[in-house]
Amino acid sequence: MYPINFPNPRTHEYTEWVLFGDYYYNARDIIGFGGDLTIENLRTAYRKGIFPWHINNLPLPWFCPEKRAILEFEELHIPHTLRKEWRKTNFTFTIDKDFQAVIKNCAKTKRTHESGTWITKEFIEAYTKFHKAGDAHSVEVWDDTELVGGLYGVDAGGVFCGESMFFKRPNASKLALLFLIEHLRQRGAAWLDTQLMTPHFKVLGAKEISREEFLDKLEKTLALNLKLF
Repeated sequence: MYPINFPNPRTHEYTEWVLFGDYYYNARDIIGFGGDLTIENLRTAYRKGIFPWHINNLPLPWFCPEKRAILEFEELHIPHTLRKEWRKTNFTFTIDKDFQAVIKNCAKTKRTHESGTWITKEFIEAYTKFHKAGDAHSVEVWDDTELVGGLYGVDAGGVFCGESMFFKRPNASKLALLFLIEHLRQRGAAWLDTQLMTPHFKVLGAKEISREEFLDKLEKTLALNLKLF
């Protein structure tokens, strides 16, 4: 297992299409292929604004999207019904109590825009090690002793990069996010990286910014040396 020498996302020449086997794949947001999901490679990648995403039939792709979705906490919009649910919820919220249960539940979650899951067994093993190293974190939502929702992501040195969410009760994953945002705010954070835009995050006030703007924002935030967890 060797460290990956990731290109500089600012100067890298991104390829529109790449040929693997008999098929061309859209590669405009991909900065490289292959390599191992080691703690060192993951840590280096996230702090450069890069993240891995499994795609069937391809060597492991590493992404730095042309358009990056982020959520500024000052621009957070909580719909009335969700705000009401947040105030009256009887759920209990924890951080890092059962990371592996959260990522495994996220892997099982069916998404309307995806076939299968990008959270493979290899990803679960790698991110569990990343969690034990102190870089990946989870939020759990409990109904008494039952895990009913949660999310996980990566602390890229002071910026939380959201990876995936799941729920078994209405709004459980959304409430997990609100709990996380409050936690991050208390530690000086002002935004989080949602990577790609989804309808759920758009409703909450997320926006897309350019790759260059994201990298500038990431660099400035890393310089603050925030301790998120």
